[in-house]
Amino acid sequence: MLRRISRRAIAAMALPLAVTLASAGGAAATPAPRVQAAATIQNDVFWKDTAGNPIYSQGGGVLKVGSTYYWYGVKYGGAVSYYNNPAGGKNSNTSFNAITIYSSTDLANWKFEGNAMTTADVNGGWIGRVGVARNPTTGKYVLVSQLDSGLVFATSSTPNGHFTKAGTQSSITNVSTGMSGDQSIFTDDDGRAYVIFSNKSGRSHLYVSPLRTSDFLHVEAAKNIYNSSSGGREGNIMFKNAGTYYFCSSDLHGWNASHTYCITSKNIMGPYSSEFVMQGTDADFSHVTQTGLAFSVTGSAGSFVMFGGDRWSDFAGNGLGYNDWVPVTFNGTTPVFHSLNQWNVDAAAGTWSVGSANNYVLNPSAEADRVAQSNLAGWTTVGGAVNSNKLGGHTGRWAIAQSSSSAYSATRYQNISVPNGTYTLSAWVKSSGGQRKATVFARNFGATELNRSISQSIGSWTKISVTGITVSNGSIQVGVQSDATAGNWVNVDDFSLVKTG
Repeated sequence: MLRRISRRAIAAMALPLAVTLASAGGAAATPAPRVQAAATIQNDVFWKDTAGNPIYSQGGGVLKVGSTYYWYGVKYGGAVSYYNNPAGGKNSNTSFNAITIYSSTDLANWKFEGNAMTTADVNGGWIGRVGVARNPTTGKYVLVSQLDSGLVFATSSTPNGHFTKAGTQSSITNVSTGMSGDQSIFTDDDGRAYVIFSNKSGRSHLYVSPLRTSDFLHVEAAKNIYNSSSGGREGNIMFKNAGTYYFCSSDLHGWNASHTYCITSKNIMGPYSSEFVMQGTDADFSHVTQTGLAFSVTGSAGSFVMFGGDRWSDFAGNGLGYNDWVPVTFNGTTPVFHSLNQWNVDAAAGTWSVGSANNYVLNPSAEADRVAQSNLAGWTTVGGAVNSNKLGGHTGRWAIAQSSSSAYSATRYQNISVPNGTYTLSAWVKSSGGQRKATVFARNFGATELNRSISQSIGSWTKISVTGITVSNGSIQVGVQSDATAGNWVNVDDFSLVKTG
């Protein structure tokens, strides 16, 4: 069972991720980690496998074989550097090391199976956006990946074996720029597999292309199913629910936090609907991630869609951790994104629940916004531009800030719906001191405001807490407030609101 790890620790956990799930027949080649009835998924941290080693798997996909999930992804040089030294900042090292394989039966504890391919297998070059599908005709497991400006195909007789290079492809018919930009592999209920992608260079055109039915070793002519008029789209994924296909993507932000944009159709080849922002992704830009995976989890008692986001903006800049998984449910045909810091999943039952140590604050460390600005995702401000975000956070790159060269009054707050109960609010703070009043507060929860003063000089990051917050009306407002003189400032990072009773 996964253990709880604090946000400030440079730690990791066995946790699930992928870019695409394909369902395939057959039995697992080797025993996988034991099934647990319910396992805890902790986001916002680095993850470790069942042997205690860091999980390195990005831009990949998951294949389900029997009751075992196989996760394929890329290990890049920069991922190791950032894990070892998160304070080192962006390193932009996307040098290819290997395509890794992990396996799990509970979607939370992952065993390292080995490397599917290494640099020796592909003769160098950039590798990314990996997916695997099982071809029903040949029985082979087929790996499809971008390789520099084209595609590479590889096969294996087992899902966790070594994959042998089987061919390349330099262009895709009917694509405006000849080749895919970001891509993933989607396997439909009938076993047919498709590449889900936007065009290389510009990425404003979205496509669906079938893999050649006989062996999956060639991408057939593409169908242009949508053109974006509001910028490029990347991180392209697909999931299916109740007969409807959902093609979802992110802004062209370069492996960075984004809204999740979706279009829908009853036929995988279209026509598709107009584009909409997935409900629940606006307040913290998809849990400070870019679209990375989507697949259905169906069990004996229910089902939901698993959304996995990449958080690896050049291996820094979005807080700790590379991968974050959250559940997506449906209100009719509308997908609803549940941005959770901690939650429980029962893969066999197909059910989930909010974790006992979930942090209910969204965008708690101001990482979602990516650039300096006054208005931050998920937060409301009073006082204008004296509210900002500031480089040099406690974790990640950014922190919430209030400052001005003249006297000011400012508030930044968040209204949150929560179950009734007792909570602790905490945050990491720095302060110039000297304010008439400066507090981290909790209010509007059914009782008198509780707060902690930060009007004293606090020169280094210090954790403060407000305990014993008894919520009786199903909601709470948390934030930071300053009544300050000229030159006073406060920095606040890593807000946390956790239920304690």
